[in-house]
Amino acid sequence: MGNVDTDYGRVADGRVESDAVIQCDSVSRVYGRSSGWLDDGHEVEALSEVSLSVVPGEFVGLTGASGSGKTTLLHLLAALDTPTDGHVRLLGSATDDLSSGERAALRLDHVGIVFQRFHLLPSLSARANVALPLIELGVGKRRRRERAESLLEEVGLGDRLTHRPGQLSGGEKQRVAIARALVNDPTLVVADEPTGELDTATGDTILELLGAVADDRSVVVASHDPRVVEAAGRRLVLRDGEVTDG
Repeated sequence: MGNVDTDYGRVADGRVESDAVIQCDSVSRVYGRSSGWLDDGHEVEALSEVSLSVVPGEFVGLTGASGSGKTTLLHLLAALDTPTDGHVRLLGSATDDLSSGERAALRLDHVGIVFQRFHLLPSLSARANVALPLIELGVGKRRRRERAESLLEEVGLGDRLTHRPGQLSGGEKQRVAIARALVNDPTLVVADEPTGELDTATGDTILELLGAVADDRSVVVASHDPRVVEAAGRRLVLRDGEVTDG
């Protein structure tokens, strides 16, 4: 992937306290505590005392059985959720100290998210889906169009700019989702099972794209796919809410 020379409203450099893009310090996430959504009143500890850091240029593969806490950890890393105990620091900012609006701004400026089921708007073209985050960032229409088209070219979809999601294959939708995740030139990219619903050849293409992204960003991919482990430079294993180096 080519380097992007655009800066879309970064959080002030003064917030960065170390070289780590992400730092987790004794992070636990308990569902049911003071939330009231569990009918029997029991608590479920999805993560327990997780500590890890991810530095720029790292491609981290996060593996583990279903229910081991992979998606929960990704949501914490991407500031979609906050820990029950401990701290997650994204570019030096403790996410639990931020309001929901501040976390949203931090994500918009610094995080790209690739969801397993794409989360593309069916009524919009591939180009419009990729450009959506730039509207929130106040980027002008011409620049949004140029940026989206450039990224779609990079992921091999230059001939699919005006196609809607219903006109695209699963692999093409995932590539649109990756382009959208990169449109804000993020510092951190997180991906949840990005190859889970794809055939082998398409999955290999997606992993190559994510590996290229990690040349100058931090990438964390959660997956059951053994190819992710092979592609990643570092492996983390989640078992019963606890993380170990694989």
